[in-house]
Amino acid sequence: MKILLSAYACEPGRGTELGVGWNTVREVAKYHQVWVLTRPDDGREAIEAELVRHPVSNLHFIYFTLPIWGGGWKWGNGAFQIHYYLWQIQAYFVARQLHRQIGFDLIQHVTFVKYSSPSFLSLIPVPFIWGPVGGGETAPKAFWQDFSWKGKVYEILRDFSRRLGELDPFARLTARRSVLAWATTEDTARQLSQMGAKNVKVLSQVALLPEEIARLSQSYISSDRPVRFISIGRLLHWKGFHLGLRAFAQADLPSDAEYWIVGDGPERKRLQILAQELGIISQVMFCPEMSRDRIWQMMADARALIHPSLHESGGFVCLEAMAAGRPVVCLDLGGPAVQVTEATGFKIPAIEPQQAVAGIADAMSRLANDAELSAELGKAGQKRANELFNWANKGQQLVQCYDNILNRQTIPHAYSHSS
Repeated sequence: MKILLSAYACEPGRGTELGVGWNTVREVAKYHQVWVLTRPDDGREAIEAELVRHPVSNLHFIYFTLPIWGGGWKWGNGAFQIHYYLWQIQAYFVARQLHRQIGFDLIQHVTFVKYSSPSFLSLIPVPFIWGPVGGGETAPKAFWQDFSWKGKVYEILRDFSRRLGELDPFARLTARRSVLAWATTEDTARQLSQMGAKNVKVLSQVALLPEEIARLSQSYISSDRPVRFISIGRLLHWKGFHLGLRAFAQADLPSDAEYWIVGDGPERKRLQILAQELGIISQVMFCPEMSRDRIWQMMADARALIHPSLHESGGFVCLEAMAAGRPVVCLDLGGPAVQVTEATGFKIPAIEPQQAVAGIADAMSRLANDAELSAELGKAGQKRANELFNWANKGQQLVQCYDNILNRQTIPHAYSHSS
């Protein structure tokens, strides 16, 4: 097939959206001819260097940015969002010209993973897949009581932005014209359906490379080390690390148990004060942001990952923990809830803070006092990560999806190639 992929964010060797973009296009190019629309600003140098080291003959990159205000994405988050929207408009004209020359069989929007902003590529008369897209998740209102005033303002503005995007007629048109709307979470799936998408599927957008899974699977827990729990991520209000601290203070744990929190961010001081107030400051270690290699080494010394995020589309760290054979304790919300099952960890209902803290504390207690349970959950997590969140397998799933779309549906005249 001739496939056109739109990946505003795309760079090899990275996590988050940049990694989603790169790994998706690389995997699809193992099976079909792939053209990729992306920006030169972030990843071009890294992409070209990677293709020199590991050529992919089926992969063709088309770099472009806005002819006016091309560097506007650097001017802060608001300007970044405007730049992204305008880039999507320009992408339509670039893609339309390419389609006249090449005749694509299918088009997919890959990044950004954002459901509340349209992809104008849906206007091209070719079967269009929208996604992975996420962002439909919200922090339950009961949990807002723990947020600072800045955190509450952030949540209000985020919800307003999402609702405004849902009313965008072009976003709704994108939903209606998608032969498949790929949602990263159940929350986003509901929003896409309300916007008019007819065929909505839920599948996490994140995955790990086979070599990453192989390396993480070599992590072993030493029986002579203290029980340690670890949380990893930016120290932001919605990451819920304050819930993890309260749970650690309540849990039935050995006196030498430790809780490591790895990352930087504006909530660090509040979290340190909370640990002091809870009387656990001597057992809590706050570590700065560090390389993935160092994080993986620290994860190897932990009994489990504590990830109480209140709204998150992805959650790479949950997959890394599962691949390393570590149970995951998360809230039953967003992307982590798609990745984690009862067989691989604990998904705590997020009804209100006190109840959630009690649930996390109970999970910590059980894991600390039952090494066999931890090992059983960890083994199941490794199996799930390798089977469902391995980029090689995800690429095969995506290509099979293309085949199903083009072979099972009667392609209407509107989807025929134009010349």
